[in-house]
Amino acid sequence: TYINFDTEWLLQRSDAEATEARVRLASEAGRYAGVELPTDVRRKVDLLRLSLVLPAPQGAEAAAELSRITTALASRYSTGTIDYQGREVALDELETLMGTERNPQRLEEMWTEWHAVAAPMRADYARMVEIANQGARDLGFEDVGQMWLSNYDMPADEMEREVERLWGQLAPFYEELHCYARARLNAHYGDAVQPETGPIRADLLGNMWAQDWSTLMPMMRPRGARATYDTTALLTRAGYTPVTMTETAERFYTSLGLAELPDTFWERSLLERPRDRDVVCHASAWDLDSREDLRVKQCIQINAEHFQTIHHELGHNYYQRAYMNQPYLYQNGAHDGFHEAIGDFIALNITPEYLVEIGLLRRNQVPAASADISLLMEQALGKISFLPFALTMDQWRWQVFDGRITPDRYNAAWWELRERYQGIAPPNARDETMFDPGAKYHIANNVPYLRYFLSYVLQFQFYEAACQQAGWEGPLHRCTVYGNTEVGQRFNAMMEMGASRPWPDALEAFTGTRQMDGGAMARYFQPLMAYMEEENEGQECGWD
Repeated sequence: TYINFDTEWLLQRSDAEATEARVRLASEAGRYAGVELPTDVRRKVDLLRLSLVLPAPQGAEAAAELSRITTALASRYSTGTIDYQGREVALDELETLMGTERNPQRLEEMWTEWHAVAAPMRADYARMVEIANQGARDLGFEDVGQMWLSNYDMPADEMEREVERLWGQLAPFYEELHCYARARLNAHYGDAVQPETGPIRADLLGNMWAQDWSTLMPMMRPRGARATYDTTALLTRAGYTPVTMTETAERFYTSLGLAELPDTFWERSLLERPRDRDVVCHASAWDLDSREDLRVKQCIQINAEHFQTIHHELGHNYYQRAYMNQPYLYQNGAHDGFHEAIGDFIALNITPEYLVEIGLLRRNQVPAASADISLLMEQALGKISFLPFALTMDQWRWQVFDGRITPDRYNAAWWELRERYQGIAPPNARDETMFDPGAKYHIANNVPYLRYFLSYVLQFQFYEAACQQAGWEGPLHRCTVYGNTEVGQRFNAMMEMGASRPWPDALEAFTGTRQMDGGAMARYFQPLMAYMEEENEGQECGWD
């Protein structure tokens, strides 16, 4: 909440101390990898072993080299700029431009120049894989990929198959969206830029990584789409402020029977951008003492996106408070997809019915359900488009770590996976002097990505289960569980478990099932699926 030399120095020092402690504890836990232990002790030892994302080998020299490489990769990404239209442009501006520019030559230029920023990472990345794999072996794993996949209460190879099963449930929907989007892009750009068949050109999808197509909504809007309400205008007319937006989000949780946030939350949270200092405005939720010092940091603006975001962020705080009585190692989500899914599940409840309940929308302003195709399309462009990208991110790394992808095929394999899952292709020829995976933050900074895929699946599964518990009748995407304390009791029972039990136990406590299910997302978007199937009739869908 205050960026200056002193706070940056303190942050670096505390991060270094925390990393050193995690390395020490993980190394000690690694000694017990093959030892028979009581179930609870085994779970805690495994959580310690898995607490490192990129394990350093035993030995100061290798650990120092790994630290140097990871710092260099992160720095290369964070300081990257390109020369665009005669001026130096950083990534945040590039992301905006990729969402608004529709000149294909300029899109290709921005895309190509940004991906060139990552090329020098290639040799360092290969060396990093060697060192980190040795660190994983020291902890009792075959490689780093197996270590990441071991975070899910099942053998790594079984989890990899589970991910493919979930994708199989959702791939047909993505293929229809891909077919629909490709036809609209072809109509806009013509055959020379985007052919009617085959993969979509990656730089045309409104995002540097083709992971979120929301900015293409004007081009993708369903024909004859009816006008609906504008949440931003409703908030503005009602005189909402950052505080009242946060109070409204809190009331959603208290309507489920959960306790109000403590007074210290309101005293210590940052809800507006200060005028007297620099701060990190990226929205985040904090638990400072594993008790009641819960806070949110978000520079709230009065718009629909931030209204959704504050509902999401409070989900983290309520989850943190629910599991605060667990032992320290269990004070976390059931698996890493749960924390994000909980906030997004609540945000899915911001429906017309909810806006009526809180007095933002009059009953006679609620649009007919037939007008929802446009809203569902906008959601799908952000959520369905993301799924195969998220898969590609970790599929590539799992195969790099276990040797299925060798350093001489880093780039070729990346594009093979992106075409296989996403049906996209680069705008120009790529070769092995390049390192296109490194043009994404989470690869340059070694952040596992499977959690995001799983959170997208789980948020709809939570939502569907809650709506069934509430006795909702009508289109699933219109449901809100606002005010339902029975749902709140089951929701809290799941959250209170934290990481103390295998995730199927937590999932069952809320949804009644022990298996993750992509079908809930497919059912949510079914009206849009029917619309797209009709629109795509006669098209040659797919990209093989």
